[in-house]
Amino acid sequence: MALEEMVQRLNAVSKHTDEIMHQDIVPLCAADIQDQLKKRFAYLSGGRGQDGSPVITFPDYPAFSEIPDKEFQNVMTYLTSIPSLQDAGIGFILVIDRRRDKWTSVKASVLRIAASFPANLQLVLVLRPTGFFQRTLSDIAFKFNRDDFKMKVPVIMLSSVPDLHSYIDKSQLTEDLGGTLDYCHSRWLCQRMAIESFALMVKQTAQMLQSFGTELAETELPNDVQSTSSVLCAHTEKKDKAKEDLRLALKEGHSVLESLGELQAEGSEPGVNQDQLDNQATVQRLLAQLNETEAAFDEFWAKHQQKLEQCLQLRHFEQGFREVKAILDAVCQKVATFTDIGNSLAHVEHLLRDLASFEEKSGVAVERARALSLDGEQLIENKHYAVDSIRPKCQELRHLCDQFSAEIVRRRGLLSKSLELHRRLETSLKWCDEGIYLLASQPVDKCQSQDGAEAALQEIEKFLETSAENKIQELNTIYKEYESILNQDLMEHVRKVFQKQASMEEVFHRRQASLKKLAARQTRPVQPVAPRPEALAKSPCPSPGIRRGSENSSSEGGALRRGPYRRAKSEMSESRQGRSSAGEEEESLAILRRHVMSELLDTERAYVEELLCVLEGYAAEMDNPLMAHLLSTGLHHKKDVLFGNMEEIYHFHNRIFLRELENYTDCPELVGRCFLERMEDFQIYEKYCQNKPRSESLWRQCSDCPFFQECQRKLDHKLSLDSYLLKPVQRITKYQLLLKEMLKYSKNCEGAEDLQEALSSILGILKAVNDSMHLIAITGYDGNLSDLGKLLMQGSFSVWTDHKRGHTKVKELARFKPMQRHLFLHEKAVLFCKKREENGEGYEKAPSYSYKQSLNMAAVGITENVKGDAKKFEIWYNAREEVYIVQAPTPEIKAAWVNEIRKVLTSQLQACREASQHRTLEQSQSLPLPAPTSTSPSRGNSRNLKKLEERKTDPLSLEGYVSSAPLPKPPEKSKGWSKTSHSLEAPEDDGGWSSAEEQINSSDAEEDGGLGLKKLVPGKYTVVADQEKGGPDALVVRSGDVVELVQQGDEGLWYVRDPTTGKEGWVPASSLSVQLGPSGSAQCLSSSESSPGSAVLSNSSSCSEGGQAPFSDLQG
Repeated sequence: MALEEMVQRLNAVSKHTDEIMHQDIVPLCAADIQDQLKKRFAYLSGGRGQDGSPVITFPDYPAFSEIPDKEFQNVMTYLTSIPSLQDAGIGFILVIDRRRDKWTSVKASVLRIAASFPANLQLVLVLRPTGFFQRTLSDIAFKFNRDDFKMKVPVIMLSSVPDLHSYIDKSQLTEDLGGTLDYCHSRWLCQRMAIESFALMVKQTAQMLQSFGTELAETELPNDVQSTSSVLCAHTEKKDKAKEDLRLALKEGHSVLESLGELQAEGSEPGVNQDQLDNQATVQRLLAQLNETEAAFDEFWAKHQQKLEQCLQLRHFEQGFREVKAILDAVCQKVATFTDIGNSLAHVEHLLRDLASFEEKSGVAVERARALSLDGEQLIENKHYAVDSIRPKCQELRHLCDQFSAEIVRRRGLLSKSLELHRRLETSLKWCDEGIYLLASQPVDKCQSQDGAEAALQEIEKFLETSAENKIQELNTIYKEYESILNQDLMEHVRKVFQKQASMEEVFHRRQASLKKLAARQTRPVQPVAPRPEALAKSPCPSPGIRRGSENSSSEGGALRRGPYRRAKSEMSESRQGRSSAGEEEESLAILRRHVMSELLDTERAYVEELLCVLEGYAAEMDNPLMAHLLSTGLHHKKDVLFGNMEEIYHFHNRIFLRELENYTDCPELVGRCFLERMEDFQIYEKYCQNKPRSESLWRQCSDCPFFQECQRKLDHKLSLDSYLLKPVQRITKYQLLLKEMLKYSKNCEGAEDLQEALSSILGILKAVNDSMHLIAITGYDGNLSDLGKLLMQGSFSVWTDHKRGHTKVKELARFKPMQRHLFLHEKAVLFCKKREENGEGYEKAPSYSYKQSLNMAAVGITENVKGDAKKFEIWYNAREEVYIVQAPTPEIKAAWVNEIRKVLTSQLQACREASQHRTLEQSQSLPLPAPTSTSPSRGNSRNLKKLEERKTDPLSLEGYVSSAPLPKPPEKSKGWSKTSHSLEAPEDDGGWSSAEEQINSSDAEEDGGLGLKKLVPGKYTVVADQEKGGPDALVVRSGDVVELVQQGDEGLWYVRDPTTGKEGWVPASSLSVQLGPSGSAQCLSSSESSPGSAVLSNSSSCSEGGQAPFSDLQG
């Protein structure tokens, strides 16, 4: 229903209500003149005349004359408005009861009524006074004053009540007029007020509903869901309130009707007057108008509510459309970025899993879009008012869903094609690898026999029979079949696989041809030759070319008698066979190198894929708001702790290292260069490993988090995240194994030196990573550890201390109990720490190190050997003011530490000398420097240090001296040490510290060259480092052996004799320590106290067998 129609109907209700209550003619209500009506100077009893005229009774009211005209007029007007218009049109009968009044009052009353009566009059009946005098007076006065009573209707003077009955039936008169009509003025007044109140309520309700309908119709429909819902709720509340008002009005009407209901059943009886019946009809008509009002409003509200609900449905649809369209646009853009077709089988499988996962995640949005489109279609079917707005949106949603589904199908098709191609490539590569293994597993020596060659040939032919189902047949066919997915990189990969397949087949065919020749080789027939008679007796079965020698001595003579052609031919045959064997061996090594390279590339690609999987499947999901509810509070803002710099590692391997490795596919023996060029980039693993303890601790705290379980489920991983977080640690250790394998098969190749250097560098990185793991566990150090320079070595030792200022009792107690200390050797200092084991699991169980003391390397000296124990050495500080006796777990560890400390002190001395020379050069300005003599130890030392730095070899190793030049020839026997040479033996002392220290630290010793090569002193020396490799003239010695010096050679080599075996040979001077006799003195490297940074090689006393070891502040 439209608003106009409802307003018209409600206006009609109001008008009808006014008509029912005659409010359109006389706008008066009983409530307005209630006090005037209560005076009862006139009342409408409900009686009717014979013709149905309403009867208004004026009872005897002494103060009638005192009633104000206004009140009289209001009462007359109201009373005449109560009867129906039909009855009022007949005219009213007035009954004026003045039986107890005076004639004068009668006259005044009649004249007043006649003058101000507002309706038609039919008859005026006056009951004159009943007193004799007043009755007589009224008769006379009425006759003489008849003209004064001229009215439109006749006025009849009645003498008694029976006279009145002749005009009006007794049933239509009240009891005070001798009638039987039941009338109660107060009851009548209450009924009139109730009826009028109900009528007013009906009118007000209609007006209220009219106003409410106008308000609803004029309300603009909101443009969002929230506002529309608010409007609908507000209008519903107002509607409910209006309906409540209607309910109350109906209740009131029925209540009034019930009060009149008793008279309804008795309406035909004499006691029921017509006014009561009219009142009941009036109430019923009002109730009918009220029902009409309610029906009109309900019809309007139903349409308005439907419109609001449709508006709300539209707003929900529009809001859902905006959200779904934004999501679909995003997923369509995302799927458009899926252009990668994969560079390996694992990569393609990973991309397919990603696509399936993305499709699964996006499927929710697609299903929502399709459901929303169906909702829109349902709205259209339900005749929604906004069909023109809904239909285009439904079409757009269907189009987006179809477009997304088609793109997913297309992408899956491309990836499936790529997967098929990579599987074929992998099958071909696997077939090639199996062929390589087959060739490598055929020993060359066994193939020399006919049976062995035939067996090998059968293996090859059987393997080649599988080529049809494993290898790529036609390259152009592959290009045409997979044209839709081939890019430049993939085409290059296909070409390389095809080339590898072709080269492998070529090797097989060559091996096959060689084996066919060996299998077909038979014993040649013996040509008849006339031998000499003596040859027949000595060589009964001569077979040249088959056996060239015999156990019989005469066979040799027979061979000599064969012609030079026969002998040359045999030698050429052996030479060809030797070259063939060598070629096949080199071929097998090349195959094995390619196999190692293939394993390196395959594992590298798999490693990159695993890192990408972790970063996308776990790290990126930690920032996904859809997964935020699964994250525990302990993981918030902890992504960097959990994953460390894995992303940096991934980018290095994916963008740089893997691509550079692929460039060495055809020359795997040169792959060491790739490692050397990127060796600095591998330092990123040190940062990752240092963060690993924190990552491990965080993982153990949050490993049961639902987030990790959900990510693992989506990735379809069998192993949890911690296994993948260990991948970088495993990978950096895997490289050295692969390099060792490659070096094993490339010893005679061009890149062998680079492979060896790359292997050493990778091992150095592993050592640095391991050292850094210990370094970060140091606690209690106030300074910055990075200021101490590079960490060179670290390890655990037993340490005794001896300080000159120590307490005697403490010294005696300390010498028997060593302290367990963990030493950290830096370039500028050595740190003493106490190792403390921690409780826990995994990395939490790793030890920590409590800092105790540090020694500046500028003031440190060492004594390489301590009498009585080959595992001990001394570190002394400030001219032996503090002495630390250090016992290593093994002699080899001791030798390594001594050698490393010697390097540090040597570099300090060299730097000090260079600085001194520079100052001298500046002071002398243009004066030439004197040329050093050939016997200058410093010159030899400088040259030796330069060569050591160039070769990057261990100074204690003989290989460093023989790698580029042969060892010098052994000295002639006459060139030994004469008996007059001074002895190295020193007199025995009392077991304390030797006084030789003062001579060693003298300025003369410093000027002589200090720490160059050791000064040639005849006598016995102790070997401090094993020497097992070298040239033919090198002497193999072990640590702890005693040798005698024979002659000093060039480049730091001494020619020595082993008195036990009598063997002689060259050894590095740096691996020898001079013996001083029973005191156990040994050659020692120290740092000068007067010039920090310098160092001298000197003889100092070691600790005696009962060496004192006092407590110090190092003990903790």
